[in-house]
Amino acid sequence: MTLTEQIQKDLIEAMKARDDLRSSVLRMVKTALKLKEVEKTRPLDDAESVQVLQSLVKQRRESIAQFTQGGRQDLADRETREIAVLDAYLPAAPTDTELNAAIEAAIAETAAVSPKQMGAVIKAARARLESKAIDGKLLSDRVRQRLEKPSS
Repeated sequence: MTLTEQIQKDLIEAMKARDDLRSSVLRMVKTALKLKEVEKTRPLDDAESVQVLQSLVKQRRESIAQFTQGGRQDLADRETREIAVLDAYLPAAPTDTELNAAIEAAIAETAAVSPKQMGAVIKAARARLESKAIDGKLLSDRVRQRLEKPSS
């Protein structure tokens, strides 16, 4: 069962259970996936669907920061609950050990020695962590730190 099919099935279950938050989030996800499908003019594969979900989570995290800064804790809490629903459909994030191992392997593979080669290292590390939900900012920060300090 594809991710899109799973979301549709879970949406129907949430509607039957009268779970308003879950229904609302799954409708939003379904709409975002459909928009991306129309944009690409073909059905999405699971990897593309996961990217859409990751962008929705990222939007929610940015909203939480803005709502918290603006003193709207009620809205920030709702966004946090939405992230919890979305996280159920995302693959697990890599552990620190897995992330560092992928970065080291990518640096060795690309023979990178300076921050100017970050793009190639990030691309190779993403390929190694393909089945995981990767936080792009965390990955780029770690790669930058690793390339700026000389290896021991």
